[in-house]
This record gives sequence, structure tokens and C-alpha cells, in this order.
Amino acid sequence: MAKATYKESGVDLDIYAQSMARLPRLLRRTHSPRVLPAEGGFAGLFRLDFADGLFARRYQDPVLVSGTDGVGTKLKVAQVAGVHHTVGIDLVAMCVNDVLCCGAEPLFFLDYVAMGKDDPALLEAIVSGISDGCVESDMALVGGETAIMPDMYHGGDYDLAGFCVGVVEHEKVLDGSTITPGDVVIGVASSGLHSNGFSLVRKIAFEKAGLKVSDYVESLGATVGDALLKPTTIYTRAVRSVLGHYRVKGVVHGIAHITGGGLHENLARILPAGVGVAIDRGSWPMPPIFTWLKALGDVDDDEMARVFNMGVGLVLVVSPFYAESIQQQLARSGHASWGIGRVFAGDRGVAWA
Repeated sequence: MAKATYKESGVDLDIYAQSMARLPRLLRRTHSPRVLPAEGGFAGLFRLDFADGLFARRYQDPVLVSGTDGVGTKLKVAQVAGVHHTVGIDLVAMCVNDVLCCGAEPLFFLDYVAMGKDDPALLEAIVSGISDGCVESDMALVGGETAIMPDMYHGGDYDLAGFCVGVVEHEKVLDGSTITPGDVVIGVASSGLHSNGFSLVRKIAFEKAGLKVSDYVESLGATVGDALLKPTTIYTRAVRSVLGHYRVKGVVHGIAHITGGGLHENLARILPAGVGVAIDRGSWPMPPIFTWLKALGDVDDDEMARVFNMGVGLVLVVSPFYAESIQQQLARSGHASWGIGRVFAGDRGVAWA
């Protein structure tokens, strides 16, 4: 009887070592001097404060802010299309945009990649996107885990999870408690679908319409695969620019990341008791991807608004006096935005105006 080996069970440690050898450069390019050397260690090390003037924060009462998320069934589209870089960006974006809602500065990120078999090129493509997302988020990729599980994942299947940690001074934590009647609701543009609703997207595009990822859609100016895999917008620099501009005045009263559940559910999460929000449905241009999906699948308006971001990826609830100035700052950061609603005294919740 032949001796049992790990390779025989589906895990080749030699190929795994080749995969791991491709990753250190993708981590190092995201590091600042706040990351302490720990190659070969069991954990990533990050210095919260730093003596150098460029990195010194001089925290008085720092609060760590953490978030975790995945990319969902958008991964199925990536696997069919053979495009794996953009979902790495999605992974970072879904986590870091949540942490930004507390007013935090993102510090570092870790990833978890689960695969059915060792594939150095595939892993490098995924982590390359994660690295790019961390660079765009101004945070360090300090480590992660790659799990090879042939009995759990088959063929080219894989799954991703991400973990983000940030920090904010206690007195500057944004939790929505200062939202008051008269505040302006600013919607910041999404890049498209982001990373939510892909079970419905796949059902419409591939099952009902019978499309392929390579099919070109005139109204989108792109192939199905390119349109669906457009990465989630990362709002780190825009939010930090706005919050940094008003260091003394607390003019931003709340931030909501618009993911599954749409504007109604996600904006409602940050509203205090006694206030509601009226959203003007026609106050921003809807990206073509949503019009196309609605028509292709004959989806009701309410269902679209419940599942997708509909073109608004982030919401800032701000003092009305500063709303125009904040929109100008968002524009300078490269983000389109619109005044999409107002806060009123009444029952807690979000409704169409």
C-alpha cells in the first residue's frame, strides 16, 4: 500500500511555497514606517503612533474601529470572465468604506483567500488587486491567510474575506447621534453595482437573458463582464479630505455606506430617534447599468432600490450651511455628488420625497 501524502490529497506544498513567494512585494508596497518588520512571523505589527512628524498623530483618546466583509457572488462573474484583479479591490473597498462611516483613519488590512487548489498566478492576481485597494485607501496590507481546501472548493472556485482596522479620536467618532432636522443629505457617486446584489444580477443576465461575459452591450459601452466587474469605489481620500478640512467644527453628522439594502436601509442605520430623511428620487443621474438591469429583468422600482445602490455609494449627512463647500471638496477629490434629500423631525426612517 502506497504511503499517503498531502500532495495526493490535493495540497501541493511546493506549489504553495511558490504562491507565497509572489506575495511579499505586494504587501511591502503598501507599508509606511508605521509597519514594523515581521517577515516570517505569525502576525502583522503596526505602530499606532509614530515619533516622526509626518506620521505622528498624538492621540488623546484613540478608539480602534474594525470591519470585515467579502465580495459575495460577484466572484462567480470574475471566475467565469477569468478576471481576478478587480475583486481584490472590491474586497478592500467593502471593508474600508464601512470603517470610514465612523470617521476613522484606515490603518491596516488583512485578507483571507480560500481556494480549491494551488494556483500561484491566480493568487497573485487576487492579492495584486487587494494591494492596489490598500494603496488607494492609504492603509497597509500587513498579512493574510491562504487556505487550500480541495474538498470545499472545486475547479477554479475561490472565496475572499477581508478585515480592516482603523482609528479615530473618541470625541470625533461619527455615529449619527448629532443628525438634526434641516441637515442636508449628500449622495456620493458609485462606480456602478459595487459588490451587492450579484445573485440577482447573475440570474437576470445569465439565466434569464442568456448572455455571456464576452457579449457587448451598446447602452453600457462595454462587455457584460467588464460592466459587471467594475470595482467598488474607495472613498478614503475624499472622506479624510472633508473631515480634515473641518477639524474643529463638527459639520459632518453621519456617514452611511450604501450596500445591500440600498439607501433606505443603510441610511436608516445612522439616524437617531425623532428624525427621518426624505430622499428626492430624481435628484441624481442613474448609471446605465441599473436601467439596463431593470429592463432586462423586468424588475420593480422598489426591488431595484432595495437591492442596489442605484448610483449612490456613500451618503454624508451634513450641516446645511456647509453642504455646498463639502460638495466642492468631494469634486476636488474626483467624486461627483448631489444633494439628494433633507432630514426632518418625525418618525425614524427613510422615505421618498
